Amino acid sequence: MATHKSAIKRNRQNIKRRAHNAQARAAIRTQVKKARAAIKAGDKTAIDLTRLSQKELAKAAGKGLMNKKTAARLTSRLAKSAKKVSR
Repeated sequence: MATHKSAIKRNRQNIKRRAHNAQARAAIRTQVKKARAAIKAGDKTAIDLTRLSQKELAKAAGKGLMNKKTAARLTSRLAKSAKKVSR
């Protein structure tokens, strides 16, 4: 357990950041899941949901919440599967 004042503060900050990041990651996963479900169902809203997912993934990658290559891979796969629905 931390005993220095600065280390105690750092622990508090880490706990807050971890909670915030976990919530943000969960929101992104939910958004991607909705897009995938719409694509699978063949809904016309799949394209809009895919765009929203791509936006969220790009934001997360930009903020360092997830690896940029991971975000790019997910974006690419979503776009590829959404293209099938738009035809």
